[in-house]
Amino acid sequence: MLSEVNYALMELQPAHRIAALKPYFFADLAKRIAALRAKGTDVVRLDIGSPDLPPPGFILEGMFESAQRADTHGYTLGMTQKFRKAVAEYYKARFEVEIDPATEAIDLLGSKEGLFILSQAVLNPGDVALVPDPSYAVYAKSTEIAGGQVHLMPLLEENAFLPDLDAVPAEVLRRAKILWLNYPNNPTGAIADLAFFEKVIAFARKHNILVAHDNPYCDVGFNGYRAPSILQVPGAKEVTVEFNSLSKTYNMAGWRVGMAVGHPQALKYIETYKSQQDSAIFAPLMAAGELAMLGDQTWLNERNRIYQERRDAVVDGLHRAGVRVAPPQAALYVWAPVPNGESSMEFCAAMLSECGVSTTPGVVFGQHGEGYFRVSLVTDVARLREGVERISDWLQRRR
Repeated sequence: MLSEVNYALMELQPAHRIAALKPYFFADLAKRIAALRAKGTDVVRLDIGSPDLPPPGFILEGMFESAQRADTHGYTLGMTQKFRKAVAEYYKARFEVEIDPATEAIDLLGSKEGLFILSQAVLNPGDVALVPDPSYAVYAKSTEIAGGQVHLMPLLEENAFLPDLDAVPAEVLRRAKILWLNYPNNPTGAIADLAFFEKVIAFARKHNILVAHDNPYCDVGFNGYRAPSILQVPGAKEVTVEFNSLSKTYNMAGWRVGMAVGHPQALKYIETYKSQQDSAIFAPLMAAGELAMLGDQTWLNERNRIYQERRDAVVDGLHRAGVRVAPPQAALYVWAPVPNGESSMEFCAAMLSECGVSTTPGVVFGQHGEGYFRVSLVTDVARLREGVERISDWLQRRR
């Protein structure tokens, strides 16, 4: 019998590139919510943007059918041509954009994987990424981990939450290598038209910058709005990679199925990096993704009607509470100003503890998100109304 020996835990220091990283905000928030629920608090979650509705049956059936085959459970690295062809067909049908599936499309384990990898594959230490602020955190964090430098482009309400490209200093442009964009936008819900994208492409050509457009909300629109692809601009593929995902369009967030299209060389670099990191998407998930992109799209109208009903419930409730907010035309969020100039972090923390409603502080998305909070539309409309009613009553008590 081996004798028991007490060993001290080896002290391990993190790599310099991740030493300054902080825990993901929503992971910490989940812990706080769990603690409140353990004490009996009924918490209405209006914070994270994970779709609550399932994909339609034909997508699920396609996955089940594929999973029942004996030959669909191995590695799929190098076996994704059919999926990439479906991506190309989707882009042709949805945007009238021609994509060569052999060179201008790749599969991703969710678009977030591609967003992160692009920075690792393209940026060298000292290179600059132009990052909108507020924005999805991975744009800046992936830049920092790659050793690059972040130059923030403020998204201001008075500019319709579009970046002012002319305000980027010349000395920054000389070192800039990537320009990040995301429309329809998270967290603001803002949209961009083709005229803006034309300006972006001209800007990128002039300064030799790769445009990285994150477009996962393109099929979540209200009142008939349909978002464009930046690749609809002539010549955009020569300077642009567009990331897309089945997460929001097809209610498949947990499936982790996404794609990138556009600039062939950038896609090749992403694919080379990926080959060292993962072994591609599970075959039944790809089969379902192909059906999602190529099958019936009319069900999205009813899905978007549900989201629009939720949006209207939130906007109307906030208006009754005296919170000025414009109804977004797309995406899954309502971006609302924090009353009375409070800190967004303190405001949302007080809301959670005092009325049991969880929303996201704007500052989580960057310094120019301060002064706002984000409400997600991925909760049943009755529950949303209850949450907004609680917020309204809480705000009135605080006045």
